[in-house]
Amino acid sequence: MVQVKRAKKSRSRVLDAACKVFGKKGYRDARIADICRQAGTNVAAVNYYFGSKAALYAEAWKQAFEKDIVPDPPDAADATPEERLCARIHALVRKFCDRGTGGQFTRMYLMELANPTGLIDDSWRELIEPRRRHLIGIIRDLIGPAATDEDIWFCELSIINQCRALLMLNRSDLEYLVQQPLTPVLIQRLADHITHFSLAGIHAMRTKKKT
Repeated sequence: MVQVKRAKKSRSRVLDAACKVFGKKGYRDARIADICRQAGTNVAAVNYYFGSKAALYAEAWKQAFEKDIVPDPPDAADATPEERLCARIHALVRKFCDRGTGGQFTRMYLMELANPTGLIDDSWRELIEPRRRHLIGIIRDLIGPAATDEDIWFCELSIINQCRALLMLNRSDLEYLVQQPLTPVLIQRLADHITHFSLAGIHAMRTKKKT
C-alpha cells in the first residue's frame, strides 16, 4: 500500500512538472531530463509511468485542461437560446482573459498553436467536442431549421475566434488596444460586445434564410 501511494505521488509530480516544462518550452524543446529533474524523479519515470514522451504530453494536456478550464455554465431550464449563447461567451471571455489561474493550459495551448505536434488531436476531440456540440446546438436553435451545416460551422468559427483573440494577445497588448486597464468591468463589456455582435450576425443570417 505504501509503495502504491509513493508511485501515485511520483507519477503526479512528473505530470505536474511536465505541464510546466511543456508550457514553457513546447513539446519539441522540452527534455525528459528537465521534467524528471523538476519532479525529483529518475529519468526512467516517464517511460515507467507513461510509456513515452508523447503519451506524457497527451496526459499533461488533459490535466492542464481539467484544472484550468472551468466547466460550461449549466443552462437554466427556461433560458432562451440567446441567453444560453451569452452564458457560453461570457465564460470563454472570462477564462481567456484570466492569465493568473489559467496559466498552464494557456501556455501549452499557445505552444501547440505555434508548433502543432498532432499528438493531442484525440485528447482535443475528447475534451472539446462535447462543448462544441452544445454550442452548435445553440446556434442551430438561433438560426432555425433552414440552417445548413456550413452555416452552423461559419457561425461557430466566428464566435470562437472572437473569444480566442483575447487568448492570443498578452495582457499589455489588450490594454494597449482598448487604451485602459483590463478590469473585470471591461472584461464584462468585451463579453457583452462579442455576444451582441454574434447575435446580430446570426439574426441577419436567419432573416436571409427566410427570404
